[in-house]
Amino acid sequence: MSKAVATELENCAWHTAITSSDDENVWLRGYAVTDLMTHCSFAEVVLLLHQGELPSPGVQRLVNAILIAGAGSSADAPSALAARAVASGNRRGMEAAIAAGVLAIGDAHGGAGAQCLEMIAHGIALAQREAISIEDAVARIIAEVKQSGQRLPGLGLRAQKTEPRVATLFRMATEARVAADGVAFMRALERQAREQIAYLPINVDGAIAAILYDLGFSPAFAKAIFIMAHVAGLSAQVMEEYTREQPLRIKFPVEYDGPKPRAVSR
Repeated sequence: MSKAVATELENCAWHTAITSSDDENVWLRGYAVTDLMTHCSFAEVVLLLHQGELPSPGVQRLVNAILIAGAGSSADAPSALAARAVASGNRRGMEAAIAAGVLAIGDAHGGAGAQCLEMIAHGIALAQREAISIEDAVARIIAEVKQSGQRLPGLGLRAQKTEPRVATLFRMATEARVAADGVAFMRALERQAREQIAYLPINVDGAIAAILYDLGFSPAFAKAIFIMAHVAGLSAQVMEEYTREQPLRIKFPVEYDGPKPRAVSR
C-alpha cells in the first residue's frame, strides 16, 4: 500500500473515544472491560460511556436509582402496548417487539424529562444572564406558560396522589452532594405553580431532569436514559406476552363511522 493511499484511508477513518480493542483486549474509555466487569456496576459503566470517567459511589447509586425508577413500564403505556402487539403477531422476533416499543417513545411518551431539562436549563441561564434569583426566573416561566396555555413539564401526576420516587431521588441526590440549582429550580417551580396555578407535585420525570441537570447532562441524555431503563421493562413485557398469552390475542372493538356502502358512478 502506498503512503498516499494509507494517508487517505487514515483520513477517512471513523474516530471514537468510547471503545477500542485488539486481538486480546477490549477497552471502554481506556479501562479494560474485564476490570469493569469485575469491579463496576452497570450504572457506573453508563456514566463512564457518556461522561468519560467513573463516578463517585454516591453518584453511582443515584444513577442506578434513576435506571430502576424508569424500568417498570406499566402494561398500558404506549411503548408496552406497541411491544406486546408486535409480540402477539411475531412470536420469533423479540428484537422487533422491543424495537416497536422503543419506537413508541417520543415527545408525548418519554419526552417529558428532556422537555423539563430544557426548561430548567433555560430558567437557570435566564437567572444567570439577568442576575436574578431562581425564584424570579421561575416566576417569569410560569407567567409565560399561563399566557401560552402550555403545560409545565415535570409537574403533575396521572393517577397517584403522591410520587414516592421523587422524595427518594432527591434524598439520594442530597446525600451524593449532587443536588444544586436543578433541584432548587424544580422545588421553586412546584411551589410557585401551587400558588399561581394548582397543586402540581413534582413527578419522576421532573426529579430525574433536575438531577441530570445537576450532573451536567444535556436534555438529550434524559431521553437516552429513559430508553435505557425502559428496555429492561419492555423485554419483560414481551417475554410475558410470549409465555402467558396466545398468539394474535390482542383485539379491540372497532366502530366504522365512514361513508355508507356506495357504487362507483361511472
